[in-house]
Amino acid sequence: MEPKIHRPKAQCNRTGQGFQPGDAIVSSLARAPGGLERSDCLATAWAGPPETCVAWWRSTYPQPDAGGASLAPNDALLDILEQLEGHPDDAALRYLLSLQLVRRRVLRIVDTPADTEPATASGELHLACRKRDCEYTIPIVLPATSDAAAVEERLAGLLWSGDAA
Repeated sequence: MEPKIHRPKAQCNRTGQGFQPGDAIVSSLARAPGGLERSDCLATAWAGPPETCVAWWRSTYPQPDAGGASLAPNDALLDILEQLEGHPDDAALRYLLSLQLVRRRVLRIVDTPADTEPATASGELHLACRKRDCEYTIPIVLPATSDAAAVEERLAGLLWSGDAA
């Protein structure tokens, strides 16, 4: 399965209100009959992930002239993903990083046998990387509410600079 994920639309899926540069938004991917569907809404209108949600993340709607900062190279992020394996304290960061790599189309969700979903009952996400010809099993670990801001800051540091936060 090769998910096709569009960029955020210019308006909130829940309220219909147009996004303004700098607005805090929440995006989610949910299973639908035709594959994965993306939904974007204002953070203030977010009522939690849909029942069939595979992933969700917070971001800021970009400025029209946003530039200057550069994204970390995919190879560096794959190296970090591999380095974080086996570090339970970084499990939430590793899970969120893997979702960003799916979003960038570096990793793809692997189909599993018909009786299970890619996010299995055991709480793992199965991903494949064509570039490195390997597969990853990523435990699904969401950050605790008390740790969310710190994990978000570390993830942003990885995505924009490639430095291990």
